[in-house]
Amino acid sequence: MKKRFPKIVQIAIISLYLIFLAGSIVRMTGSGMGCPDWPKCFGYYIPPTSEEEITWKPNSTYKKGFIIIKEEALFVAEEDLKTSNEFNPKNWEKYTKHDYTTFNKYHTWTEYINRLVSVVAGFVFLFLIYGSLKFWKEHKKITLLSFGAFFLMLFEAWLGKTVVDTNLTPTIITIHMVVGLIIIALLLNLKFSISPKKIYPYNALFNKLLIVSVVFSLIQIAMGTQVRQFIDEQVKLFGFENKNHSLMNPSLKFYFHRSFTIAIVLVNFGLFYLNQVKKLGYKLINWIVFLIFLEAITGILMYYAEIPIGTQAVHLMAGALLFGLQFYLWLQSRHVRNQ
Repeated sequence: MKKRFPKIVQIAIISLYLIFLAGSIVRMTGSGMGCPDWPKCFGYYIPPTSEEEITWKPNSTYKKGFIIIKEEALFVAEEDLKTSNEFNPKNWEKYTKHDYTTFNKYHTWTEYINRLVSVVAGFVFLFLIYGSLKFWKEHKKITLLSFGAFFLMLFEAWLGKTVVDTNLTPTIITIHMVVGLIIIALLLNLKFSISPKKIYPYNALFNKLLIVSVVFSLIQIAMGTQVRQFIDEQVKLFGFENKNHSLMNPSLKFYFHRSFTIAIVLVNFGLFYLNQVKKLGYKLINWIVFLIFLEAITGILMYYAEIPIGTQAVHLMAGALLFGLQFYLWLQSRHVRNQ
């Protein structure tokens, strides 16, 4: 297990980024409420593929917990039952957590796949904490980091349920995103702890700028979710397909998010410059510059080209990857300082 543990850590990191990718696709397609309940979907382990399957019918059998649509409202079966010719409200409880009653099979299955990715990641994290127990006597940090990441994953699962129950409350979505980034940081710290260390020349300014870059990325990502909140509110008013309104008359948060990019570019290009001039040898900085360029391009496209398909997912994933690379680069620099 000790020999396989580095591979488990890598798989855990990949699985977490796959959750980010799946989540970004959910947001990009407006599929967040594709399943009105959690962890099931309309009361099913395998969700329906047509509205007919969840529309109330006479002389039909329903299991306890199944959700139906009737007269533009959701109802939950209180027990296993067989319907008669008339709808009997005594057998059903109105679903009151939210009033979202739209069924779209593509949204439903997009959200369902997002949940499946999270479930698979959950099993990976179980292997992670099991493997980490082998290090308890000699390297407690590995075990503690693994359990910390696992318990935060459980917290993320609860947040996912809360997001659905509250009909995509923006504040909960922001917390959901930030906690995911914290888990990434824990896993990268874990990976760094078990990986061979390469010695780089130490530069104090480079190390300080790295800390600033990580903090800036956290702020920018959190602010980005608030910008997305504005778009979500517009979608609720005008519909998902009408994209012309998406960034019309945006709030101050949008302008801060856009302008703050300048500070991020300056800090990270400062890192790139120091790495070249001082010959520090950090290869990750090249990928960081590329991701910043990708973030800027997708941001510009979303604003000026009415959010082309795929740009939201790329924008979010690039931000998450950027944060991860910056944090890992800081771990490398900090290790050199502590030598």
